[in-house]
Parts: sequence; C-alpha cells; structure tokens
Amino acid sequence: MKRRLLISTFACLILFNVLLGVRFYSAHAAADDDSGYAQISVFAKAVQLLRQDYVDGNKTSYHDLIYAAMRGMLASLDPHSQFMEPDDFKDMQDDTRSRFNGLGIEVSVKSGLLTVITAMEDTPAAKAGILSGDQILRINGNSTEKMDLQDAVNVLRGTAGQKVTLTILRPSNKEIKDFALERVEIKVQSVKGTKLLDTELSGPFKIGYVRLIQFNEPTAEELAKALDELQKKGMQALVLDLRNNPGGLLNVAVDVCAQFLPPNTKVVSTQGRVASQQHDYATSGATKERPRFPLVVLVNEGSASGSEIVAGALKDLKRAVLVGETTFGKGSVQNVVQLPDGSALRFTTAKYYTPSKQVIHGNGVVPNIRVPMSAEQERALFAMRNAENVKPEDEKNLIKSKDPQLLRAIDALKGVMVYAQENPSKSEPVKK
Repeated sequence: MKRRLLISTFACLILFNVLLGVRFYSAHAAADDDSGYAQISVFAKAVQLLRQDYVDGNKTSYHDLIYAAMRGMLASLDPHSQFMEPDDFKDMQDDTRSRFNGLGIEVSVKSGLLTVITAMEDTPAAKAGILSGDQILRINGNSTEKMDLQDAVNVLRGTAGQKVTLTILRPSNKEIKDFALERVEIKVQSVKGTKLLDTELSGPFKIGYVRLIQFNEPTAEELAKALDELQKKGMQALVLDLRNNPGGLLNVAVDVCAQFLPPNTKVVSTQGRVASQQHDYATSGATKERPRFPLVVLVNEGSASGSEIVAGALKDLKRAVLVGETTFGKGSVQNVVQLPDGSALRFTTAKYYTPSKQVIHGNGVVPNIRVPMSAEQERALFAMRNAENVKPEDEKNLIKSKDPQLLRAIDALKGVMVYAQENPSKSEPVKK
C-alpha cells in the first residue's frame, strides 16, 4: 500500500509538471532557477535515471529513494533536523512517556562530532561511567564521522538484551576507551533525590534538595509533589539540581518554572523566520503560588534544552542563583509533522530566548557563580547516583569531598538566609 501511494504521488507530481508546461531543465538553467517546479523536475529526473540505470535494481524502489532523499535533505539543514521513519517517530513518542529501549545516552552533534549530552541515571551508560562531553568516535567499530544523527540514535536504541560497543574520546584527558554496553528497557524517573540536606551540610537551616533527570510528561506533577513534601518538613530554601538534564518537552519546562514564579510570568520566547513561530510562553494562571524561598539551580555542560529554559528564566527573573558551569547550548525549536505514511519530519523552526532576550542556542546559559568539576569528581558523583543502597553517611562524605558545586550552592543559600535574618526589613522573611 505504501509503495502504491508513493508511486501514485510521484506520478501525479510529474503529470502536474507536464500539465503546467514544465520541462526538464538543463543543470545550469535549473541551478539559476530556484522555483519549486524547476527544482522538482531536476529531482524527478534524478530518480528516473536511478530507477532506469543504477546497477543494483533492488536498491532503487521509490520507497527507498524517496526516504533516502528526505534523510539527506533534513540532515543537510542542521544537526537537530531529521527525517523519521514510522518506527523512529514511534520511538520519539515513547521518549516523552519516559520509557524506551536503549543505553540511556542523550546525544547531539557538537562541532561536527557525535557528543554525549548526558548519560541518564540508573542506565547502562551511566553505570559504565560515560560522562557529558564524551565524544563517540565509533559504534560497533563503525566510524561516526559521517553518520547521520538519527542513524546513530537507531543503533544506540533497539532490542533489549543486545550489546553495543562504543569507542569514546574524553576531551578532558584525551583518553580513548571502548565501552561494551547492553541495551535495556529504560524507565526514567524524572524527579529524584528529594530530601532535606544533612544538618552537617546545611547548618541551622532546613535546605531542600531535588534533582530533575529530564522534562517528560509527568515531571511537573512529580516536582509539585516533591516540593509539597519538603514544605511539610519545614523547608526554608532549595537546591534544584539540573546537572546532566538533557531537557525534553517545552511545555513541561514552562510548568516547572511555574513552581517558582508568579502566575502569567513570561519565561521564554521563540523567534523564527515566519510570524507563526514568534511565541511567548508564560506560567499558567492556575498554578498555586508557593512561598518565595531562596533558590539555587545547579547546572553544567550536560544541562540542555528544557534545563536551559528553566535556568535562563529563573536567572533572568532574579528568582534563583545559578551555580556550576555553562550549559550545553541547545536552544532551538523543532516542530514534528507526521506524514501520511506514518513517517515524520522534525525540523528547526525557531530559537529560544530567555526573558532578557539572550539567545540560548550555541551560547548556553552562564551561571552566576562558576564552579568547575574535574572528571574524577564527576565520575565519583555518577558512581554514587547509580549505586544501590548508598548510606546517608557515605553520601554526605562524598558530597563534602567530591561535589564542590553543591557545597557552593549550600553556602550561597546560607548566606542569603543569614542576611535575611539580620536585615528583616530588607529581605523576605525566612521561615523558622
């Protein structure tokens, strides 16, 4: 049925050109004429020649040729635009529902290299020690140098139980290492680590801590429940950890912002080539307002997309202090349009801008307080997060010795609260 549909569409296209008196142009003439009719005629001629004369006839079905053309067309635009076959489109929909089969790696193309945005917690990639910023040189021995992003994702994901070998270059120390990983069903819990920090770290104050793994459908609701729980315990300030959070759904990022900002507050805008892509996104008027407790947001190079929207908004609106490292810089909007045969086009239509009109894409969000971490510290933190049954005492000791970003965030919050206690007329009250 698909093949008949494609053949019929193709035949109608050629007939349409003929009826309009469009002839096949010479290569030179078509290059000068950027009208749709002229260029479509060139494409039709190319497909006709391949169908007629290419040596391997089993590679020249209309389905294969048209799909290959669309893959190349989208890949030529930017690393985030792609053509998705029906199965790829279904996988993308499964992602937003927070379950899929794979290794637990979010990847993108950065400076022409297949780069790890983050290895998600409790996944094979994270447990193996893969870090944000690692560059994937080969997958199963095949070079990624000219590999399409979607092709790479298709290899990383697939049937659970199958093994995949990644050859990784770690830029921080120039080390190249092979990782043999096994695909599993990934079930992402988007909100983790909810707790009041140990008093040895927080001193006389009750400082809450919440870590967001990604922005999928249940994230905002899960975060609201976590904050309710912490407020019942008397939370006076909060550390929101967005490190290694690769993002997700735009509307969910906006709903996360709504937990910390007044209703109807603009948190991000998009600007594209056409008027329909100019949008302002604001917090819902229906979200209940919470106390304006002191807030620090942790970010690093693995914080991307939705994380950067939240971090940028809370920073620009003076609602939070950002601590850590400059974020990834993935701030473009992709529209996904399903085609009649179940495939889909995912293509960039706009860029994100923070409330102060700072462009995120390619720049990232710069923290107020820059605190770098070494690869050894990151590995230790990853190992703790992916270990089972970590004792609170061990976790506290690891934070004290290996997590300077969290320690700096705690110090910043303690400073704010001490100032508020000593200058009550100049600050919002700190709950005791």
